[in-house]
Amino acid sequence: MTGAAARSSASRLGASCTPIADPTLAEMGKNLKEAMKMLEDSQRRTDDENGKKLVSEDIPGPLPGSGQDMVSILQLVQTLMHGEEEEEPQSARIQDIGEQGHMALLGHSLGAYISTLDKEKLRKLTTRILSDTTLWLCRIFRYENGCAYFHEEEREGLAKICRLAIHSRYEDFVVDGFNVLYNKKPVIYLSAAARPGLGQYLCNQLGLPFPCLCRVPCNTMFGSQHQMDVAFLEKLIKDDVERGRLPLVLVANAGTAAVGHTDKIGRLKELCEQYGIWLHVEGVNLATLALGYVSSSVLAATKCDSMTLTPGPWLGLPAVPAVTLYKHDDPALTLVAGLTSNKPADKLRALPLWLSLQYLGLDGTVERIKHACQLSQRLQEGLKKVNHIRILVEDELSSPVVVFRFVQEFSGADPVFKAVPVPSMAPAAAGRERHSCDALNRWLGEQLKQLVPASGLTVMDLEAEGVCVRFSPLMTAAVLGTRGEDVDQLVTCIQSKLPVLTCTLQLREEFKQEVEATAGLLYVDDPNWPGIGVVRYEHANDDKSSLKSDPEGEKIHAGLLKKLNELESDLTFKMGPEYKSMKSCIYIGMASEDIDVSELVETIAVTARETEENSRLLENMTEVVRKGIQEAQIQLQKANEERLLEEGVLRQIPVVGSVLNWFSPVQASQKGRTFNLTAGSLESTEHTYVYKVQGTGVTPPPTPSSVRTKQRLPGQKPFKRSLRGSDAVSETSSISHVEDLEKVEQLASGPEQSTLEAHGPEQPPGTPRPQKTEALPARAQCPGDCTQVEEPESLR
Repeated sequence: MTGAAARSSASRLGASCTPIADPTLAEMGKNLKEAMKMLEDSQRRTDDENGKKLVSEDIPGPLPGSGQDMVSILQLVQTLMHGEEEEEPQSARIQDIGEQGHMALLGHSLGAYISTLDKEKLRKLTTRILSDTTLWLCRIFRYENGCAYFHEEEREGLAKICRLAIHSRYEDFVVDGFNVLYNKKPVIYLSAAARPGLGQYLCNQLGLPFPCLCRVPCNTMFGSQHQMDVAFLEKLIKDDVERGRLPLVLVANAGTAAVGHTDKIGRLKELCEQYGIWLHVEGVNLATLALGYVSSSVLAATKCDSMTLTPGPWLGLPAVPAVTLYKHDDPALTLVAGLTSNKPADKLRALPLWLSLQYLGLDGTVERIKHACQLSQRLQEGLKKVNHIRILVEDELSSPVVVFRFVQEFSGADPVFKAVPVPSMAPAAAGRERHSCDALNRWLGEQLKQLVPASGLTVMDLEAEGVCVRFSPLMTAAVLGTRGEDVDQLVTCIQSKLPVLTCTLQLREEFKQEVEATAGLLYVDDPNWPGIGVVRYEHANDDKSSLKSDPEGEKIHAGLLKKLNELESDLTFKMGPEYKSMKSCIYIGMASEDIDVSELVETIAVTARETEENSRLLENMTEVVRKGIQEAQIQLQKANEERLLEEGVLRQIPVVGSVLNWFSPVQASQKGRTFNLTAGSLESTEHTYVYKVQGTGVTPPPTPSSVRTKQRLPGQKPFKRSLRGSDAVSETSSISHVEDLEKVEQLASGPEQSTLEAHGPEQPPGTPRPQKTEALPARAQCPGDCTQVEEPESLR
């Protein structure tokens, strides 16, 4: 939030047409403005200030004896919020909450202040806030004559509704408790597409055993695979009634948590009325009830017994409670179930939403939901024009959730979803293809999240389809500030990544075949790796049967990785443990262009072999040097003993030896030893002392290398196929054209010049033609009377 926006927000809070009479409210608005400004200014620090390491305050300390002022306390909060921000990813930072967010935060401060009023004023104020908010929400979302329950936990409202259903269906439950449930067990029906953990949460809150939950499968033959199977549900209800159980609650989805599909709520409502079941609806698609056009499947939710709304993420409001709207005529049962309360503090939960709705107004609220739906429609239209992308959308006209996935076309068949096995493929091959495409989609989703962070994409793994990418602007657009330009950028990024995905898929099988045909390399089938493939070099001491880590292999692969990265190719290489063992492998990343796989595999094999040989050479050289030092010590000791015998004992005495050496010097040559690393042997240093030069020894022959030398064009990177680009073709064709012109010129002038050189000047008629002689080297002397013949200039 900018400073101007903060001042505008403060002006709305602290100033109006008439001044605020209550000084506490004025001071509260001023303090909120100062506090938010101080906390938000920390997000706009300069780079040099971010470089300074803040003192960590994570360790609890004793309470100071003297109290601290508000500024010091806010500085502490600021340090705790942003102290380690430079080490956190960008996505983990606090989002800009905007002016409407300030209204929601002000609601929490006002709630604490309002609770200090006397009971009568507090009762009137809380009743007005609760009734206003309930009326506004029921009219916005077309739920007539409803009541509202505000709660922090999204699932808490459904738990209260289940408790209300139990009290309504079991009249003696208040007196006898769970004894009445023993003879007729309640059943709660949940869709297989419901959000994870919902059933377990309900059982824990209600104290019911898990057999009281009934999981209803989704459609398998007709309709969406994410919609509840109504026919199968009716069969389950009949079976439960025959067994003496009581069907209690049915939880339907108006926008599943995964892909945003809506159940057939109209048909489910008829079934619930037939068997006396309470129908509860939840889901993100309920937000579209505020729009002018609503699909019939979502509009049927207005006839249900209760629904749960989450206006906080829909409208971009922080710390705003969820709302459960319900219809019930008995206030006593709703009080027992916990849906209503006489405590003013419980009624004040609606205060942040009450303030925010007034700030946005009806038009602003509807406009935010409409903008999110338009973003979804815009992305759908853009993805329809992109090949190899399949969209999972139930209703293209009204679905606010877009789920898509990269697909691969099989030869001789229409594009199919990789999650659906092809009948002609073996189960193992189909599973491998499924995992392979899942890895590519996971890579695509992570790339798009980094390139377009404002899109709020989510990568998820669906049971039937596999890994998909979800775009749900109703849950993210208001907070992230997603615009239409962000959606266009997202489509452009998807189009730019498609060549990488298709090229990588095309090269995978070729890479596998090349590795399997190369000695010393082992192809590793890693289904979670999105790149070209994984390869492991098998060295001489490699134990193939062992799954433990191999230190020698890890050392070789580390050296191989370093040399591969030094090639500066477009491929990315990394080292890691094998998928099913702890042995090191080389992982080859995505390919953006056509790669010469044979050259890549050959380079890996040769480089790994050279790395292994160099490692062994170093180990052998270490041993040779150690033995050479021992041998040199022995020879030097023998040389010292021979010198003692030659010079005599008297010359070793300090004073006597000096006198003898002065009268009779000893002409002894300096002897030493030098170690030749090339030959691995000891040599005498006499040549060095005599000629005053260091002996060069024998130069070893160059080590032959089996790396294929490939002629590359200027600027061409390794592993690229030659003659594939237009530049290479044009350059090669231009060189060939020049060579052809030179040949034509030689042919045009060649016969006349060759005739003159062979016959010399024109001879008169009758002159005998000279005999042919063999060509001799230039200026070669012939024996006898032969004349000197020079080699023509054209042959030199």
